Amino acid sequence: MLGRKKKVPFRTAAEVDAMAAAGAIVGAALVAVRDAAKPGMSTLDLDEIAETVIREAGAIPSFKGYHGFPGSICSSVNDVVVHGIPTKDTVLAEGDLVSIDCGAILDGWHGDSAWTFGVGELLQADSDLSEATRLTLDAGIAAMVEGARLTDISHALEQATRAMETKFGRQFGIVSGYGGHGIGREMHLDPFLANEGKPNRGPLLVIGSTLAIEPMLTLGTTETSVLDDDWTVVTDDGSRAAHWEHTVVVTGDGPRILTTRP
Repeated sequence: MLGRKKKVPFRTAAEVDAMAAAGAIVGAALVAVRDAAKPGMSTLDLDEIAETVIREAGAIPSFKGYHGFPGSICSSVNDVVVHGIPTKDTVLAEGDLVSIDCGAILDGWHGDSAWTFGVGELLQADSDLSEATRLTLDAGIAAMVEGARLTDISHALEQATRAMETKFGRQFGIVSGYGGHGIGREMHLDPFLANEGKPNRGPLLVIGSTLAIEPMLTLGTTETSVLDDDWTVVTDDGSRAAHWEHTVVVTGDGPRILTTRP
């Protein structure tokens, strides 16, 4: 191929710091939500907490109104993988596995992050699932270095998932068709980042390249369906799912997480 290879979109140092300021607000909102997530709380209660944290920090919830989405968070419980709509009817109970995805806009820049946690004591399988997804995310982040190519991250995520199967002695499904994305002045930008695949393909990572990396694993199937609300994504076999995500930038000193949590 003639000419320079395509690059994953990159930001200046000042723009990266602006994204980190947005990301820190997302992190604070996630921590507040997890602290409040007790039996008897509804996911709408959690949504209101997240929105308050974001707005009091001078930011805007990026999810609210996004293609008509009604919430400031996606609250995905048990067999819901992603895009769960917060409602007063979804009330948390002991042993629920909860994934919260949250985004904020500050001075025009986006942060996007997600994590999974238990309400009270989790079954061992659910605990393993969340921890495996978290460690898989760590492996994807570690692959986000200058000179790598986009699918080197995808490959690292896939390899880490398989390593987690050995570590925990159980199989995990890599949710088909969903993945990470570019991020900056919009929440979702090209390129799409698959959570599995062959290495050494796609655009180059350069200093300042920013991506949201977000593995999603299940205790069963890789296949999902969208419910009639046109948002909620559930596992086809009813197995539980976990979702971990950080916004990350390539620096000269390695990957930097922009959605830090207090």
